[in-house]
Amino acid sequence: MCCFSGHLLFLSSSWVVASFSAYHHHQGPPRGTPTAISPGTQGACTQVFLGLWVPQLLPEPHCGSPCQERDTLSKAGRRVEWGLFLQTPGTGPQDSTTTACPLVAARSFDLEKSDDMLQKQVKFRKQQDLHNILAWQPPEVVRLYNANGTCGHDNEGSPMWYHIIRGLDLKGLFLSISRQKLLRAKSQSCGLSLRECASSGKVEKIIAVFDFEGLSQRHLWKPGVEFAQEFLTALEANYPEILRNIIVVRACKLFPVAFNLIKPYITEEMRRKVVIPGDDWKQELPKFTSPDQLPVEFGGTMTDTDGNPKCLTKINYGGKVPRSYYLRNQVRVQYKHQVTMGRGSSLQVENEILFPGCVLRWQFALDEVDIGFGVFLKTKMGEWQRAGEMMEVLPSQRHWVRRCARLALLAYFSVLADVLRFDNTYSLMHAKRVSYTVEVLLPDKASEEKIQSLEATRQSPLQ
Repeated sequence: MCCFSGHLLFLSSSWVVASFSAYHHHQGPPRGTPTAISPGTQGACTQVFLGLWVPQLLPEPHCGSPCQERDTLSKAGRRVEWGLFLQTPGTGPQDSTTTACPLVAARSFDLEKSDDMLQKQVKFRKQQDLHNILAWQPPEVVRLYNANGTCGHDNEGSPMWYHIIRGLDLKGLFLSISRQKLLRAKSQSCGLSLRECASSGKVEKIIAVFDFEGLSQRHLWKPGVEFAQEFLTALEANYPEILRNIIVVRACKLFPVAFNLIKPYITEEMRRKVVIPGDDWKQELPKFTSPDQLPVEFGGTMTDTDGNPKCLTKINYGGKVPRSYYLRNQVRVQYKHQVTMGRGSSLQVENEILFPGCVLRWQFALDEVDIGFGVFLKTKMGEWQRAGEMMEVLPSQRHWVRRCARLALLAYFSVLADVLRFDNTYSLMHAKRVSYTVEVLLPDKASEEKIQSLEATRQSPLQ
């Protein structure tokens, strides 16, 4: 008799396996030898969907000879004990295979990386208290203004998770709740989607639909972008292989810049799942799902019981967060530069726009009263110029921004050099201390070329 007993804790694309015991009994020749790691169907086992127990039959796994088993355990170490492998029985003695969990597949079957990923997942679950995530009641402001929702299923039965960018007021949410609670709300959305997968018993992945209509400068607010990066990192690390596809509709010219900001935080495998339909996206979406599973707003036939085409009972379209929910006046921001401007002086910050499609993003704050600020374009490259010698893009105006931040951005579609000018020339009595960050945001070339090709097709209908 050969047996082992252990506790498996691993977060996969759709489940956490816990507390299992497996017993092997060998009589005569070995009944199938574990093969090399390969992606495949996970064996039936006791599963926990973020705190929701879904009991299933744990089959008796087939194992190799004691010598072979020791060799496998030696190579895999505690990865076998922790559940990085699952034994999948076949129809006959020679059909059994040892397959990798989505955890291993997400790390391209690299055992060291998978092991590290597993330990971080356990830590994340404790920090977020994911065992009780489905019972958690998010704050009212999240329930009313967190612009997303699950509605309908794709052709394979996967839930469709919608994200409405126009209605997303991240700054308002940040001023109303903690960053940790907002991240917890996102984790709960993942949990609800995975519970729906569990109830079907057929699927383990979801479809994410991002509606980028209305993408603007407020969505490129630096703390908001950093939160999106943090969430995507957590999603990829703790819910690997959760997404079947990422469908982007109504992508505008600003989308390549937004995508380039988050691209380093998603895997190459996830990037390949991104689908960007053209203007005919309402005709493209039904390829992923039947019309009766798609809201009228997105080209289908589904409505609420009252006939609302947006399916408001399922999808939260968000909106501007009322100030009555605010718990603070500002979000703490780290600035790259701090300068003290003398009385009657000015400061010019020059930036080169090297590629068409770039976006200039700036944010500044003051410790003292007010400052003049304007944006100019240089008429002579490589030379210092006075304000009167340059072309005004944003006329210089005085801003009263004591202990508050001003954020703005400009999109450029040609190569040039611009100047951000802080003006204290009107103040002959007071020096001013200015904190600021200026960045040139580059577009993702692949998505930019995709959008340009879609626009060219729209302008040339005969092609």
